[in-house]
Amino acid sequence: MSFNYVHLHVHSNYSMGWGASSIEDLCKTAKRKGFSHLALTDTNGFYGLFWFLEACKTYGIHPIIGAFIDTEREHCVMLAKNKHGYQVICDLLTRLYCSNDFALSRFLESGYPDVIILSNQIMFLDKLKGQPNVFAELVQSDHYRTVQNWAEANNVPTVATNNIHFADKEGYSKFQVLCAIRDNTTLDQADLGEITSSHYLKSAARMQTLFKENPTALKNSYLIAKQCSGYFIDLQFIFPEITGGQGESANKLLYEKVLNGIYNRYGMLSTEIQKRLDYEYEIIIQKHFASYFLVVADIVQQAPRTCGRGSAAASLVSYALGITHVDPVKYNFFFERFLNPGRIEPPDIDVDFPWDERDNILAYIFKKFGVENAAMIANHITFKARSCVREVAKVYGMPDEEISRITKKMSGIGQPDNLTYIIHSHPAFRNIKLVDPWPEILRTAETIRDYPRYLSVHCGGVVIAPDGLSRHVPLQPATRGLVFKREDQETLQTVSSSLEKDQKLYTIQWEKDQTEDYGLVKIDILGNRSLAVIRDSLTAVKTNYNIDIDYQTWSPLQDIATAELLGRGETMGVFYVESPAMRQLQIKTGAGDFEHLVIHSSIIRPAANEYVNEYIRRLKGGRFTYLHPSLKVLRETYGIMIYQEDVSRVVMAMADFTAHEADDLRKVISKKHQKKKLGDYRQKFFDNAQYRGVSVDICEKVWNMIMSFSGYSFCKPHSASYAMVSFKSAYLRAHYPAEFMAAVISNQGGYYSTFAYISESRRMELTVLMPDINHSLLEYHGKDRTIRVGFMQIKALKHESIRKIVNERHRNGLYRSFRDFTERTRLKSHDISLLIKSGCFDNLEPAYTRPQLLWMLKLNSKYKQNVSLFTARDLKEEVPPIKEFDEKTKLNHEIELFGMMISQHPLSLYQEQLGKLHLIPSDSFHKHINKPIRAAGWYITGKVTGTKHDRLMQFSSFEDLSGLYETTLFPKAFETFKHMLDKNRVFLLKGKVISHYGALSINVEAISYL
Repeated sequence: MSFNYVHLHVHSNYSMGWGASSIEDLCKTAKRKGFSHLALTDTNGFYGLFWFLEACKTYGIHPIIGAFIDTEREHCVMLAKNKHGYQVICDLLTRLYCSNDFALSRFLESGYPDVIILSNQIMFLDKLKGQPNVFAELVQSDHYRTVQNWAEANNVPTVATNNIHFADKEGYSKFQVLCAIRDNTTLDQADLGEITSSHYLKSAARMQTLFKENPTALKNSYLIAKQCSGYFIDLQFIFPEITGGQGESANKLLYEKVLNGIYNRYGMLSTEIQKRLDYEYEIIIQKHFASYFLVVADIVQQAPRTCGRGSAAASLVSYALGITHVDPVKYNFFFERFLNPGRIEPPDIDVDFPWDERDNILAYIFKKFGVENAAMIANHITFKARSCVREVAKVYGMPDEEISRITKKMSGIGQPDNLTYIIHSHPAFRNIKLVDPWPEILRTAETIRDYPRYLSVHCGGVVIAPDGLSRHVPLQPATRGLVFKREDQETLQTVSSSLEKDQKLYTIQWEKDQTEDYGLVKIDILGNRSLAVIRDSLTAVKTNYNIDIDYQTWSPLQDIATAELLGRGETMGVFYVESPAMRQLQIKTGAGDFEHLVIHSSIIRPAANEYVNEYIRRLKGGRFTYLHPSLKVLRETYGIMIYQEDVSRVVMAMADFTAHEADDLRKVISKKHQKKKLGDYRQKFFDNAQYRGVSVDICEKVWNMIMSFSGYSFCKPHSASYAMVSFKSAYLRAHYPAEFMAAVISNQGGYYSTFAYISESRRMELTVLMPDINHSLLEYHGKDRTIRVGFMQIKALKHESIRKIVNERHRNGLYRSFRDFTERTRLKSHDISLLIKSGCFDNLEPAYTRPQLLWMLKLNSKYKQNVSLFTARDLKEEVPPIKEFDEKTKLNHEIELFGMMISQHPLSLYQEQLGKLHLIPSDSFHKHINKPIRAAGWYITGKVTGTKHDRLMQFSSFEDLSGLYETTLFPKAFETFKHMLDKNRVFLLKGKVISHYGALSINVEAISYL
């Protein structure tokens, strides 16, 4: 009987709250119960389509592609018989999400022979009766007989389903929890629809028993399944074809543009460059990828400052077109990491733009290709460790305070392997007693981890189709819109204005992996705040000194001052090398040259921690032997795998992998859903390597190094592209420190807080000036050795008010008095009071105290609420002699208005106390190596991490008045003092100064408050 019945109505967890089993579990269960076919019909979407096709392939099941269409009034299951039927469902789902007047029966009334429709809704079926391929769905429920009788009376064929929402009967309790989470309610209030514990994947024998009176309905399920070909989705590149103005093909046009670019980049076409070009060009043409390069090149030309990165930076073609900016020939980039003859799925090109220009670039793409042909990729937001515990606990009715007590302690643990084990065994939960129902909550939470929850918009992934995206994948409105920067170039203003009339941004239903599996080619348009920092710094340099530095042609790689700054680790504010770990690595190595910066940008990743010290030792001249002669391909990184392509190079050299197999291994390392494939590759690696004489022990060590790439990691071209941005950032810090630090603070995107950057500015011997009504702009701005605080720092000051202040000053000159300011700007009293308390008028009106100005403002508001100050009468002689605010009040105003003290460092208020404690300042730590010391510290940042033995520890940055310094709290100290660490206290630290290759830190033994 197992081959005569097929389940045609099946929901997975991609039904977003209506399915309790993963696709993997459904397919595994179907295989165990002897089914040869299985449909997946998730609610209103194809969200997990390719995971379904992959699982079916793994378990030898024939897939049937469909969806459960559920509108406010009508519903049905739709199954695709072939590719055209799939396109019909995609179009229907797109209309459902994107049309205001969509009606399911109206869409289907003209008939679609390539889809099969099942429904148990008589009203809906009545509108479609007489059409072929329409079936009355029989599900065991209260109105099962009613549907069957209607179908017999109207000569509509029937089909038996079980409307599956979980793989096994035990999944019902999880289904209830998911429904409650979906409805944001408790278990007893959840809307379960008509779903009961019987809606699981029953065996064919059980279905035969249930429908023994209607064998035709059972047989029809198999007959329908035989009509549906689930393997009609064949991988092919889907992208618009670009032609030249004279009708040139994309291939010819690309070659012409690349040749021009090569002459611009190199000044000549050498034999080496020609050979590399011919090799790349042949593969690009073979893969039909010319149009993609042309489109990306056109997009990049819309902005003067970009950073093409990722594996595409390995391509000479990318470099010649101006998509990337690091010479792939000079630095020996591995092109096969980007494209190789065996690669099946399309690669993508990642391009960073200044963060506040990115949406205009997206607008340009949508305008050029049309919103029907271009859309964003989705992110599938899933339940992570803390979120699933929090949501399940809410369902169980636990109070917020109790939930927070548990979830806050999970911070810093990351994604633990097992929630119950972690919470019962981890040091963070020591002395935490978990009473009922917490054990059940944790067990349930574990079962829904990594389940999809909702869709968001990918940070930058765009796909373009030549013939309408909805023929390929359903679209739905994005969860956010675009934000346009009005000051940008005119063409982009026109684009954004046109798009705003539509006010729609769409996403496809797939995330990036499934998008690639289908053949849609992704372009990543990403925002980068450091590119904006560089832009704003260069603009300030041009304004202040009339020095024009062209971002496109500027290469500071030979600048000695920049390399020395990087080698000293003085890199706060410098893109990608400002974190404590990167600064420490720069100090330890002392290597500020570009080539080593590329290595350092890649080796600083969590899974590679154990290799960092060995790398430094070898860099410093320490002897080493290669684990195996084949690892000599890693000469430039001292025999240590640093880059993603190192995985490919090693397995090709040691275990005879093909380029395609090697690249595929590199990709599956970090993909949880491809554990079986990773296991197969491991076996192949060990078998091939041992066949070639490599010992098992060496295989294990090399494989462990390969698995260190299971977290995030980078390819060399990507790191080099980032290192180029780092170098440009470092150059500006070295030569134009005030302009650079002002831009860092203004763009609000660095690793540290504004407070930390202001402290660093003072350590750089820059003068930080308070906001001033005649000299401040919206942003911070720097010149010579000074930085002026921008109006943006005044927290409650409206942006519209700032615009008025600056624009009026620009048009009609500096403000001559408080009276002149109020008459010209006509700001609300609230905003003027903020400006007074923040000291903006101190230089303009030195004869008046801040309280006197507030008195004037209050008096004027009382009598002339909507009229500018002083228009009716001159109050100058009537102002009472009110004393200035004392220093403490002014500092409190700074904290209130700026979120911090700016005029002085908080530690300066305690100098007298600190001076009596015989503390060691941080600039003298080098005199006390391996000695116990006491030091004062203001907390800057910290990172909690785990040890090999699953205990927590923390790396923290503190500063005193002489410098910034690093500390380590090992598990014992962390457990004792972790509750004390915050950012608003003066700490006294006791510990030992440690030097590791010249980088100093304190191993903290005790912490106390001052």
